Amino acid sequence: MRPICLPRNAMECELARKTNHIERFNNTLRQRVSRLVREALSFSKKLANHIGAIKMFICHYNLARAAA
Repeated sequence: MRPICLPRNAMECELARKTNHIERFNNTLRQRVSRLVREALSFSKKLANHIGAIKMFICHYNLARAAA
């Protein structure tokens, strides 16, 4: 089902369709990597550990999606 867009909102609807996948991935990333949500319980002292955890999630996410 396509959203109904008035002529003055046509550009806004195009932009919303293009960012849907990015927003969905950002939401998935935020939900599954607790380091991005709470600072106290799963805090990384080193930036390298924080980046490594995010990279590991992205690799696992891509491999799991490819296998499905």
